[in-house]
Amino acid sequence: MDKSEEISEKVFLDVKQNVCDIRQKVFTLESSMITHQDTITIQNEQKNYTCDKCEKKFEFQSHLSRHQLSVHKSCKDFTCDQCEKKFVKKSSLFTHQKLVHKDSKDLTCHKCEKKFENKSTLLKHKRIFHEVLKDYLCEKCAKRFGNRYSLLAHIKTVHENSKDLVHEERKIKFDRKSNLLFQRKTVVQHEGPKNFSCDKCIEKFKNKSHLRIHLKTVHKVCNNYSCNDCGKKFGRELHLLSHQKIVHEGCKDYACDKCEQKFGYKSHLLGHRRTVHEGRRDFACDKCEKKFGDRGNLIKHQKTIHEGHKDYACDKCEKKFAQKTHLLSHQKTVHEGRKDYLCKICEKKFGDKNNLIKHQKTVHEGHKDFVCDKCEQKFGYKSVLLSHQKTVHEGRKDFACGKCEKKFTRKRGLLYHQKTFHECRKDYACKKCQKKFGHKSTLIIHHKTVHEGRKDFSQV
Repeated sequence: MDKSEEISEKVFLDVKQNVCDIRQKVFTLESSMITHQDTITIQNEQKNYTCDKCEKKFEFQSHLSRHQLSVHKSCKDFTCDQCEKKFVKKSSLFTHQKLVHKDSKDLTCHKCEKKFENKSTLLKHKRIFHEVLKDYLCEKCAKRFGNRYSLLAHIKTVHENSKDLVHEERKIKFDRKSNLLFQRKTVVQHEGPKNFSCDKCIEKFKNKSHLRIHLKTVHKVCNNYSCNDCGKKFGRELHLLSHQKIVHEGCKDYACDKCEQKFGYKSHLLGHRRTVHEGRRDFACDKCEKKFGDRGNLIKHQKTIHEGHKDYACDKCEKKFAQKTHLLSHQKTVHEGRKDYLCKICEKKFGDKNNLIKHQKTVHEGHKDFVCDKCEQKFGYKSVLLSHQKTVHEGRKDFACGKCEKKFTRKRGLLYHQKTFHECRKDYACKKCQKKFGHKSTLIIHHKTVHEGRKDFSQV
């Protein structure tokens, strides 16, 4: 063996001797191996976060969380013993139990009943949502504002009725620059080229993001959170919980300080104040000059009245509706015969909760919030007010019967006339004697007088 081979063999033997017994890593120098082992020992001492599933240790909580989500994501081994909901992490289970099932009054917001895990989060929530400082007071109506600019804009538009900003093309006046810009943007969106078509309906959009929103909201694409009470689907769990709280539990935390009407959403309260109490209608239709207090109502009006869109057809009677909520309400009340909302005062049943609330307000509480600006007569329903103005003050009867030329104020009156007089239909049958009637009101009077023996109703 020559000298070079002896040196190579010696080096090889030295390398084999410098092997880390922790990671089995091979080092040329013993000092490098010792440094490596010391580093591992220090790192292990600093790793205080241990995975409760595989006992792997991590130096930071974020690394542990990332590991659990990527490696053990599909494993939900921690089940809540009260609602059987499952969680990936034990800490998530404890947080869930603390927030949902533990009655922690000290950590609950007394205004919106939202619960929090710690006191600092609750205080932050109160400061942001419920303790908004409004130091600028209007001396004419006592309304408060958060800054001087908003106060001056309020005085100018509400009390001085000033509208200085004019749309160049549509000649519509606006009180604020933001509303003018919003109208310009809306016009561009509706009048510009629409190259993105929905493959489920005939709707077209200017850009792809609007098409995605349309697919998500209208056709329920990727809406994975379904309401157990009404079947409505949502794209986010937060929206589902908010829907259940407001629609099915009846939580309305935002009350109007002028008429005490309550709302589930703050945006609805602000819209109510703007349109009902301030009388603002900032969104005008360019085809019939009808004005709206909300942009969404303007778009619905244009789609249903001027474009004739009724995209939701009933699969049982082929009746079409402009909105899906109207279709679902129709199917539930007409075809399923469901009337789940009972008036506790007169026991009258309704298929829709909003109709029950309107009934209680107008019939039992005597609320008449809609006043005619020409004769000051008050009405419980806005539709009745509009009908009154059309017939009494304008003398209009726009719905004429094609068979006898009789005219009606409302389309519903024309349909009733055609159904009962010309088609001789009697769709309302008494369940006790099978006698049929053309009008529901006549059936109710028959039932109360004949079968209940009541004398406070006039027999027809």
